[in-house]
Amino acid sequence: MFVAPDPGRLRLRNSTRAVIGVALAVAVSELCGLSLTASITGGLAALLALFTVTDATVRDQRITTALLPTAGFPVLALATTLHGITLARDAAFLSVVFCGVYARRWGPRGHALGIFAFMNFFITQFLHAVPAQLPELYAAVGLALLAAGAVRFVLWPIDRRTPPTAAPPALVGTGGLARPTTRQAFQATAACALALFVGQALSEDRWYWAVGTAWWIFVNTVSRGETLVRGFRRVLGTLIGIAVGLLVAIPLNGAPAPTAGLVAICVFGIFYTAAVSYSWMMLAVTVMAGLLYGLLGVLDPSLLVLRLAETGVGAVCAALAVVLVLPVTTHATNDAWIQRALHCVHAATAEAAARLAGDAEADPAPHAAELELLLGRVRMSVAPLVHPLSPFRARKARAAHVIELLDDCAREVRGLVSVAADPTASHDARLAAACWRGEAAVEALIVGEMRSSQVTAATHETPHQSETESALVHLSGLERALSELAIPLGAGPRSPLVGS
Repeated sequence: MFVAPDPGRLRLRNSTRAVIGVALAVAVSELCGLSLTASITGGLAALLALFTVTDATVRDQRITTALLPTAGFPVLALATTLHGITLARDAAFLSVVFCGVYARRWGPRGHALGIFAFMNFFITQFLHAVPAQLPELYAAVGLALLAAGAVRFVLWPIDRRTPPTAAPPALVGTGGLARPTTRQAFQATAACALALFVGQALSEDRWYWAVGTAWWIFVNTVSRGETLVRGFRRVLGTLIGIAVGLLVAIPLNGAPAPTAGLVAICVFGIFYTAAVSYSWMMLAVTVMAGLLYGLLGVLDPSLLVLRLAETGVGAVCAALAVVLVLPVTTHATNDAWIQRALHCVHAATAEAAARLAGDAEADPAPHAAELELLLGRVRMSVAPLVHPLSPFRARKARAAHVIELLDDCAREVRGLVSVAADPTASHDARLAAACWRGEAAVEALIVGEMRSSQVTAATHETPHQSETESALVHLSGLERALSELAIPLGAGPRSPLVGS
């Protein structure tokens, strides 16, 4: 996690900005004389606004942030009003779960609004908020969103130039249950319903942790393998976080100053680790929850143990739902993401070729940035196969080899982009020919026509020594990696490379 690449220090900057945004939101609530419950609600609202809004442009991020109250305020009112009416509250919560997941069909904005709606219901249960507190909760959330927006868009804007990766095209149906968001809405609702029932059997007061676990396991997962691995990592992170909480949160006993400092560290940890390690992120979330319980004066060791039990319940319920309710195999997801990554390599190579040929408008850099995001999704997709507990050794080795070769492709694409960006780069005809061979290699992999003879030819080819040597080296390396991919991919997308 600490050695994971951080191009442009983006994770570091986002994490630092998040700490400032959440701290400002809490400070504003305190200065306005709001209650501790309202201040915590505001801090969590700011955290969610900074964490979940991932639109491609700053303009779209502003619009989504401005729309968050339209999703959060009605849910706050509903949750507080029904807090003491068990059956109605449970039915309303499950309705919010279904709608929140289904909203992902509208892209990053729907995704953010769905999470914000769900978490407002969850936070109400966490804080045991009642209707009389609703005005100050509205005030706290509104002030928090203004504070988070000021930090994000005025004090420290960070332009996101590459859109977040969407669902793999191969998994998108024309409608109905074939649509991933519809399928996941039913899966998540089934998992949360079961988690709610079992969680309430364990505790009538803290059952919501089971529901929250089941919900979050379905965020950014597609296949049953991804969901199972994510559930395991959530339980592992929670277990370690509880151990840390026993050593840190309980001795503090809610002391305001040190608790605030540690919560800030946890916020930083959540943002810094989210992209690279779900277990580390859950450790930070669990410690932060323990610290907040300490501020509320209800923290004790038995509560942390109950937190672990409810998390385990939620993970098991999510696993059962993803296996039994409209399942999608890991293989289908793996194939879709790998194919999409290869298409991105093709686009980057084509743009680089055009740029090297003298087209000033051609720009391979966005495709290279998108490729990095896609490789992250490929790694998440194949995680069930490369997991230490996976019994499929042959598939594990092949999946690891595919990741290695795709990383090689990304490295060569980055090098090619840097060469193409050089205004003094030569427009040598050999560069265009080498780019064409790279494009052809990608096309051969995509349509399943790569032959072993092509692998040999590409592997033994060496670049010409000339002023264009640097570009030719990257192109040759890219062609070699693409050709070698024909072996683990089985020369076609239908090969059962990585999945079940």
